[in-house]
Amino acid sequence: MALSWCLCLAMALFSGPATIHTLAPENEVTLHPTTWLSENRVTPVHLPKGRTRRLYFTLKKKADLLSVTVSPCAVPIEWSLAVRTLKDKPPKKAHWSSKKSMPEVWWRGSGREVRIYTYTGNAVDTYTGPAYAPASIYILRLKSNEQDTQVSAYLHEGPGPTGAFPELPSDPRVHTLGVGMTSVTLNWAPSSSVVVKDGHRPHHEYCVLVNHKHNYRSLCAAREGIRKEIQSVQKRQRRDKQSKEIVWATLKDWWWRQPDALENRESSTTDKFEDPGCVCRDIESVCTVSDLLPDTQYYFDVFVVDRVNGTSAPYTGTFARTHEEARPAVTSLREGQVKWVTLSGDASSLQGDQFRFKPRGWQQNGLLTLHTCNSTSKVKVTVSSKGRTLTSQEVGHQLAQIWLHGAPSYLIQLQAVALGSSSTTPNGDSSKSKFCLKMQASSAYHRRAVPVFPTTLQIKSFNKLRTCNSVTLAWMGTEERSLYCVYRRQIPLDSKHTSTDRCIDPESRPANERVLCKYFQELNPRRAVTTAVISELEPGMLYVFDVYLMRRWGLPIKYHSKTVRTRSEC
Repeated sequence: MALSWCLCLAMALFSGPATIHTLAPENEVTLHPTTWLSENRVTPVHLPKGRTRRLYFTLKKKADLLSVTVSPCAVPIEWSLAVRTLKDKPPKKAHWSSKKSMPEVWWRGSGREVRIYTYTGNAVDTYTGPAYAPASIYILRLKSNEQDTQVSAYLHEGPGPTGAFPELPSDPRVHTLGVGMTSVTLNWAPSSSVVVKDGHRPHHEYCVLVNHKHNYRSLCAAREGIRKEIQSVQKRQRRDKQSKEIVWATLKDWWWRQPDALENRESSTTDKFEDPGCVCRDIESVCTVSDLLPDTQYYFDVFVVDRVNGTSAPYTGTFARTHEEARPAVTSLREGQVKWVTLSGDASSLQGDQFRFKPRGWQQNGLLTLHTCNSTSKVKVTVSSKGRTLTSQEVGHQLAQIWLHGAPSYLIQLQAVALGSSSTTPNGDSSKSKFCLKMQASSAYHRRAVPVFPTTLQIKSFNKLRTCNSVTLAWMGTEERSLYCVYRRQIPLDSKHTSTDRCIDPESRPANERVLCKYFQELNPRRAVTTAVISELEPGMLYVFDVYLMRRWGLPIKYHSKTVRTRSEC
């Protein structure tokens, strides 16, 4: 019994391969399951990276013309169309041991394969040509070498347009009609597919897309690009979410009695992808894209979309750069120049004046001095260099000094601070709401800080030293050696306005009003007091005295006016 079993097993081992060989002919090729390409229907195909996908189809007996359209998505692909012809028709009944698919029937027979078309790229491409012998099978090979992607294939038999893809005009370019600061107007030649019949909306329409990167060759590529951008944003959100996992676990322990709140929060973070929205979706061949950023380059693509078949045809896209924002004029501020600036104090004047100052020398330092001529007005001063703000402050009735250092040039912007309702002028007189300020920039001051002001700008008059023809004045000085000039002005006894305009320069006053000029310096700030005796006055008259601190590198500092009346009898 055991011997008979061994003989049977040996015979089966030696005769097995020969038996299988006799059942499987030499020209039989093992194939994957056959995928047929249907006529007049868009067939989506998934292409794995590096693998070739095959689609097979045959033509009707009366078909004398065929066209194959392949629409890639986001990456270039290789596709080719071949035909295999037979010398003899295959038998109606195959005598093979197993059930074969139709392509295998052709491979079993004798014949030859001819490649009739090849294309490589990422644009929609169509092959149109005559049909081969009736007993022929066509093979459409598709391959992607870069990455996994999606393509669409379409087969049409006979002459005439396919009808599945929209028609493009002879000039498929997108033109730019106008470019603004925040908008771009486009137009293009209309497509013959977009036709309004009997007042009904056609199945075709235009879709305009805009992005910052590049133009797309297909609507599928545009969807893929936006999908990747959304995924990158979602990845960043997930990384931020992981950093909050510990806090979120604590919150779950806190809110274990409120499951509804947790469900709402978790469901709101679910990743969702939406198709890209068209900035223009219409049947008109013109579109104005608004809400754009100034001085930014955009890419515009136009597609004719068939809403019934789900296909589209791309126009040749274009790009445009929006205009930059209107910049105010910048005035050059010369070395040591005293600049008078008029600003509006009402709330409607929000655009300030701009000035540019370039210090002399290699130290790149300077002193900016500003003085408003209205005690109730304020000015916002902003100093910047190369787009970086160095300082920003408000200047009131006091003289302001700003130390400039560390930059080859400085942009100085002056903007009036809107006044309150209490300062509104009557009868809407806007001219009264305007005020002046004077400004000076100098690089002659080489210290590392702004000059020191006197501790007070008040002028003191000694009553005991007042006579019929002279008065004695005193004021505070600084530790720096400076020049002080005293001016006098006689006014009527019943005069109500006794103070002198703070913005009047000493050079602009009459020469006969200047009484004296003297240098003074005291290293001890507490003892920096100087005096002057003003003589040759008339008895019983009212005088206004002004003291100016003259400086080589900045605006003169005016002390507060002092009104003194000489004695009538001595």
